[in-house]
Amino acid sequence: MNLRSVEDLRSIYRPARGVPIDKVIHRLDDHCVDFLTKSPFFVLSTADADGVCDGSPKGGPPGFVEALDEHRVAWADYSGNNRLDSFENLVANDSVGLLFMVPGLDETLRINGTAGLSTERSLCERFAIKGSAARVVVVVTVTEAYVHCAKAIRRASLWDTTSWPGIDELPSAGQIVRDHAGLDTDLPVLEDARKRDHDNTLWRPGGEPAR
Repeated sequence: MNLRSVEDLRSIYRPARGVPIDKVIHRLDDHCVDFLTKSPFFVLSTADADGVCDGSPKGGPPGFVEALDEHRVAWADYSGNNRLDSFENLVANDSVGLLFMVPGLDETLRINGTAGLSTERSLCERFAIKGSAARVVVVVTVTEAYVHCAKAIRRASLWDTTSWPGIDELPSAGQIVRDHAGLDTDLPVLEDARKRDHDNTLWRPGGEPAR
């Protein structure tokens, strides 16, 4: 049968209690800040006004997401594909979920809250990218923060290099994009264009065109 209510769902699971509930805090403590300084990657979860969800990977040097104070975190918008899926969602629905990872560490840091997009000059200059002020800075006000248990990453053997597939076992990103988009383009030409885009725009502020 399909589960259609919270009552249906809870009827087959024991109640959550103890540490899983008690560990949730509503601010950034020293452990959260330390985790952020070591994290080079997180997934940003957003939803539009209709509740259609999106998950977007975000990466940078460890600590690229900063704690502004015990209730706010922020990061600069790096160059992307200008689809602006997450940003369009945020202006319609400011609820966000962030999942931070540190390579080699099985635990993750989860932050839930509300987000805003800022073009305040001092903030954009604080988050300058290679000497260029950020175009946009995302500021998240924290409503919940907690370290998530290690079970998922341990089950996945995520950091165990012996479990990783060989690169030759997967098609190239260029091949996948060409097939998904139905492009009539020679693969070497597409791969070269992708490489040049990465080389030229990787560290540009979001939205800034390559020169």
